[in-house]
Amino acid sequence: MASTAPRILFISYDGMTDPLGQSQVLPYLVGLARQGYNITLLSTEKKDRFAQYESTIRAITDAAGIRWEHIFFTRKPPVLAKFYDRYQLRQKALALHQELRFDMTHCRSYVSAEVGLLLKRKYGVKFLFDMRGFWVDERVEGGMWNLQNPIFRRAYRTYKRKEAEFIAAADGIISLTENGKGEMQTWPSYTGTPITVIPCSADFSVFPLLTAPDKQAARQQLGYAPDGLIVSYLGSIGAWYLLDEMLAQFAVIKQQYTGAKMLFVTQEPAEMVLEAARKVPGLEPSDFLVRPATRKEVPKLIAASDLNLFFIKQSYSKKASSPTKLGEILAMGLPVICNDGVGDVAGIIQQTDGGHVVSTLNRAGYEAAAASIPALLQKDGAQLRRKAQQYYDLQTAIGRYVGEYQRLVPLGQANPALAQ
Repeated sequence: MASTAPRILFISYDGMTDPLGQSQVLPYLVGLARQGYNITLLSTEKKDRFAQYESTIRAITDAAGIRWEHIFFTRKPPVLAKFYDRYQLRQKALALHQELRFDMTHCRSYVSAEVGLLLKRKYGVKFLFDMRGFWVDERVEGGMWNLQNPIFRRAYRTYKRKEAEFIAAADGIISLTENGKGEMQTWPSYTGTPITVIPCSADFSVFPLLTAPDKQAARQQLGYAPDGLIVSYLGSIGAWYLLDEMLAQFAVIKQQYTGAKMLFVTQEPAEMVLEAARKVPGLEPSDFLVRPATRKEVPKLIAASDLNLFFIKQSYSKKASSPTKLGEILAMGLPVICNDGVGDVAGIIQQTDGGHVVSTLNRAGYEAAAASIPALLQKDGAQLRRKAQQYYDLQTAIGRYVGEYQRLVPLGQANPALAQ
């Protein structure tokens, strides 16, 4: 007799030993497993991180009753490595299906979705396309795929065609943003499949409400004065994050708050920030502190700041982007200065009254943001956190996933055709 617990194969091209896997995959899967779903996790791991963190992730999955399988990520050659990884995922998934007979695949992003689509067409397995963002366009707009190169041009055309196939064939679609959902609904490939919006959530237990003692302890630890404006930035600095524009904004802030400092909590080298800052009149190396941090260490460092600043490159693909950092910062009750044109960010700031949105990244926009700071510093952090929780809380996100699972493979109703 077949088990009544639906069997789910979750496929991720991100590793569970990567920070993203630990913050944006495992918490959801643990929550779904607790609801009664039988989950097998197939992830793509980087060998160095796997060697370092395998035992940590294994402890989490074992405790939740999740079976964790993996392949190793291939780095070279570009594009062709993706095809090899897809082949590895496909072979592993087919072998697992022969053993376990899955009721549904839950596929995180595009490479994983290729495998889910294969299992649907070959065996009738339900296919949940967790799209995340417009991955193909992100590769081009982020500068990773230069369309002047024939290999990248072919990859772009191939994956745009596949994107249309995923959208047309999916039994359910997950979007990070309402903006992205609305865009998808205009595509010729969209046939009316339900789209559920689930933004990148924040674990509010990891990012607690900032208190005055927290702030003073963090400032003492970092060597900051007890008073004086501290502006923070959290996360990676790369193609999508506008470092030059953020530094220009900080320079305008410093004209109003002469003793202001900027704290970067990032894994990037300090010289990356300092080199860019040298080009901005009015900024000195002593204005900056750059510190790496583990996920659990982040709140203790960010606690030193009065507000958070981030600007993200505006583009077509960013309609579907949900910056994880926004939920984490708002969870701590910190106001933000950010730009619009990225996912649902502007609407979230308006809904939570969580900060100031810069519409135009120029001198006038920077001055308007600097002028908003006195009001930002008066925000009630506890109220900001409560409003953010309605949108970003991990349990809310898990609940939305449960709703979609229940629609596609209800508990107690495993697909009998797949149990043969």
